[in-house]
Parts: sequence; structure tokens; C-alpha cells
Amino acid sequence: MARWTCPHGEHAGNGCVTCYHASADVDPALPLWEVAVWFTTERPIPIRTLQDVHRHDRDLALTQPSTPLVYLLSAQVRAGLGAEAVAGVVGFLVQNRHVVDEFTVTEIRAAHS
Repeated sequence: MARWTCPHGEHAGNGCVTCYHASADVDPALPLWEVAVWFTTERPIPIRTLQDVHRHDRDLALTQPSTPLVYLLSAQVRAGLGAEAVAGVVGFLVQNRHVVDEFTVTEIRAAHS
């Protein structure tokens, strides 16, 4: 559990809006993380929304694997810890409830790029 807790005390899988905002102005000397977050929703995300997320900031990608109502949100993020990187990516979903109103994170991964 502690491994996936961000500096603000949030579990990375729940997201952290503070980490999301912090990822906008980061020190380029911080490690670069490849983050992948799989999550489910109760309702389908419109295809237009899936396509538009990459136009959002921070090089986010939202895709749908072949399984219905399962999605993958991925990004490259600079952060001191993997938990902080994941919390910031999931924080995008929390911050932008118009993209996904309800979601459940099922798997998270972060690796140095």
C-alpha cells in the first residue's frame, strides 16, 4: 500500500489532483516514467472523447482494448516517485469528470523510461 501512496497521502489508483497539477511544471531532471492505468466504467466513453484526450495537455493517451468498458490511460510523466506519476495520471480522470464520470482503476504500472 505504501508503495503506491503519493506524497499527498492518496493511493495512486484513486488519483491525486495535486499531483496532476504538479506534473505541469516539473523539473526536467526528475525521472521520466511510462505510466499505464487500466480502468473500467459503467458507461461507454464516446469515441470522440477517446480521440480528443490526446489533444489535452501532457501527452495523455486514452484507448479502449478489445474488452467493453475497459480502458487504458497512458502517459509519460516526470516525477520523483512512480506513485506520484501514477497519481497524477489518474488525477486527470478525477480533475476531468466530464471525460469519465465514474471509474474503477483495476491495474496500475509505472516504469522508468
